[in-house]
Amino acid sequence: MADTLKHTALFEVHKELGAKFVSFGGYEMPVQYSGIIGEHRLVRNAVGVFDVSHMGEVEVKGRDSLAFLQSVLTNDVSRLTPGRVQYSAMCYEDGGIVDDLLVYHLGDHYMLVINASNVGKDFAWLQEHVRGDVVLDDRTEETALLAVQGPRSLETLRSLTKLNLASLEYYHSVHGELGGMEMIISRTGYTGELGYELYFPSEPSLASALWHHIMEAGAPYGIGPVGLGARDTLRLEMGFCLYGHDIDATTNPLEAGLGWITKLDKGPFVGRDALLAVKRQGVRRRLAGFTLREKAFPRHGYLLSAADHEIGFVTSGTFSPVLGQGIGMGYVLPGHAKTGTEICVVIRDRQIPATIVPLPFISRQ
Repeated sequence: MADTLKHTALFEVHKELGAKFVSFGGYEMPVQYSGIIGEHRLVRNAVGVFDVSHMGEVEVKGRDSLAFLQSVLTNDVSRLTPGRVQYSAMCYEDGGIVDDLLVYHLGDHYMLVINASNVGKDFAWLQEHVRGDVVLDDRTEETALLAVQGPRSLETLRSLTKLNLASLEYYHSVHGELGGMEMIISRTGYTGELGYELYFPSEPSLASALWHHIMEAGAPYGIGPVGLGARDTLRLEMGFCLYGHDIDATTNPLEAGLGWITKLDKGPFVGRDALLAVKRQGVRRRLAGFTLREKAFPRHGYLLSAADHEIGFVTSGTFSPVLGQGIGMGYVLPGHAKTGTEICVVIRDRQIPATIVPLPFISRQ
């Protein structure tokens, strides 16, 4: 099956490092190198590097680009100025989520960064809604993406560029040279730590050279490679949603806690009418975080209960290396979503006690 999967420009580097691979988003991707917990702690305490080149990039050009994006995205794209980045989502007419994504204002055009498993679906959906002078260009295959994350990430990268990365604000990007390559560098990430994401041409020799430059620069800070396994545990500790688990076509942004990126007063966009109705009527369920009071690990799909009655289900769960306990997120009836509420996770027919807690599970600078 592996020979039917795509490979990123760094696949051979990952093989040399002894990575364990999994199929994800149509790619054969490294899930871990030395171990998920160790890689997780590396990012929390020092600096780690993720190859996330499987993510999709779509350029949006043309004089009607802003109007188009306003009509298909939930957030207010008009608030973006060149160099700024915004978290947003796309919805179906019924309010269900097509995908969550990042929007980059790159001066004379925009770039959407979408989830790997959704690239084909998203691009087709965007094309269906194009109006006016708008040109969409799927740049996924031509674009590689590295995420350098952790408290020592700035120290690692600043020696490789003349750019003043210390002045780059959160959710801002800059175009310039790093490690001898022209690229887009953004102060973004999926870990909750100080970190940067690097967009550059997907050419194996260039990607390999950049990887080794970064590893050499970060050696004094204990840098190491990090796989998708730790990426998942890191994002879950921060309460970040994962498409296909916490959000999908059956969930809407208001029940998923994404009301802050859903600007219902900005004007028409696909799904707005349905979301206005949800707001008027109130959500039927809420995405909430919980911690387990016994040594057990919740998994996607497990039932959630209270007083022996089913109240929802787990969307994401794991062991938190920072907290040293099981944590999870799931949809529960609104009356059970309040912080401090006692619930249970049903694991192998056992009712494991859990407590609703605020997100994120841990606080970071």
